[in-house]
Amino acid sequence: MKKIWIIGGGRFGLRAAEWFSWQQNSLVDVTLVDLDSLYLKKIQSLGCNVHVGDGVDFLFKEMTLSRRPDWVVPAVPVHLAWEWCRLILGKNRLLSWPLPDEIATHLPNPMQGTDNQIYVSHADFLCPPNCSEPNDRCTKTGKPRKKDMFRLIADLYFQDIFPFVIQSRQLGPGVGGYAPSDLFDLAEGIARHHGKCLVATACRCHGVVAGGFVK
Repeated sequence: MKKIWIIGGGRFGLRAAEWFSWQQNSLVDVTLVDLDSLYLKKIQSLGCNVHVGDGVDFLFKEMTLSRRPDWVVPAVPVHLAWEWCRLILGKNRLLSWPLPDEIATHLPNPMQGTDNQIYVSHADFLCPPNCSEPNDRCTKTGKPRKKDMFRLIADLYFQDIFPFVIQSRQLGPGVGGYAPSDLFDLAEGIARHHGKCLVATACRCHGVVAGGFVK
């Protein structure tokens, strides 16, 4: 049985839960984590297991090398992979660090977020919620697809800032996630590093980039 952990509710978490529910596949076990207990009571009608609590904390405490889901679906309003890595490595070792303003000129449609993070996208429009992320062309415009965002960021060597990127993979229309093995590999790579870095999660079109410093 495949296990899916959806970390966070809201619009994106609900979309993911509905997608897996529509599959009508008894071999998929879905757990949704959110702080809102009333919301989770409603979501149980989709056949999901629910857990009331902080999503980052849940992932940190419950996911180990021997006990883990097949896929993690990030649907919280924080950079889940970054926050999880900070707990794994220790917040006194992996520090939030401001990215230089000039780095935004190397990224498409950058938008400044909180906590030294930048959101990037190939799209300057609202993407359709059921995008299937086709290989060759944009679902919205029909134009040839640009360089995959996860590759673009991984190839970004700006000054002495080393890039660490985890790819969000298409699990369904408008639903993305990553394998726990990718998260553990990400944390292991960062642990071997010293100095400035950026930590990003990205699919083919969109991404979030956090500035960090490893002591």
